[in-house]
Amino acid sequence: MIKNYKNSYKVTEKELVSLSVYNVGLQKCDPLHQWGPGIRDHYLIHYIISGSGLYHVKGQRFSLGAGDCFLVYPNTEVLYHAAGDDPWEYAWVGFTGSDASMILNATDFSPEHPYICGIPCGESIHRQILHIYDARGNKFEHAVEMTGRLYTMLALFMHSAARPDSRNSANSYVQKGIEFISANYSYAITVEDIADYVGVSRSHLFRSFQAVTGQSPKEYLTDFRMKQACYLLEHSGLSVTAIANSLGFDNSLYFSKTFHKQKGMSPKEFREHTSVS
Repeated sequence: MIKNYKNSYKVTEKELVSLSVYNVGLQKCDPLHQWGPGIRDHYLIHYIISGSGLYHVKGQRFSLGAGDCFLVYPNTEVLYHAAGDDPWEYAWVGFTGSDASMILNATDFSPEHPYICGIPCGESIHRQILHIYDARGNKFEHAVEMTGRLYTMLALFMHSAARPDSRNSANSYVQKGIEFISANYSYAITVEDIADYVGVSRSHLFRSFQAVTGQSPKEYLTDFRMKQACYLLEHSGLSVTAIANSLGFDNSLYFSKTFHKQKGMSPKEFREHTSVS
């Protein structure tokens, strides 16, 4: 008889903007072991190795077992617990980043259907989560390796997707827009610039971004810049003005106001806070 166990690892610094592992682990749960009700600030996929349990989200209850997967969306209240007679054993990986929502939109997961029953490549997904766990560590090289293996795992969900992706064109436009933002965020680019590069109207670009990422192109660009700002404030000695210039802001005061609106503190306060913690 396998004894109950829990092995988990949480990344302390998530330096990669596009996609990065938040946490990863394995657990054989006690009967009726429960998490929640509560919310996460990141995506979290569980692959059920054995046993069974219940997943509660948005007033619905899903009974899941070995070979099934369920996804927790950020800022969505959930509760899940193991069965009393045959508690589940699962592997999980949490992740965040600007690529996450677009990749998940190309899988069979959706907010209305946040689980997949009997996924054909389940054993491969389990194996990839173990590979991510094996690559754990807080050096930058570990973050890169963990993220590479995470991309491989998510690709398995994409390959096994049973439904046709009705948003292929939207995904394509958003991917192209993100490529432009990633290459040009340090310049004073506008939404019109992004739309011109993608080759669609500003309104079409807006609808595509909303459908795929849940954000407008302007919101996505601002979030991208603020994530870069956090990294530079924490890992460089550049002045706030130099950081503002490096992120495409002509006015350091406007940069500081934007940062404060996003983070609830000034760039200077953020730098002091991260240096202390």
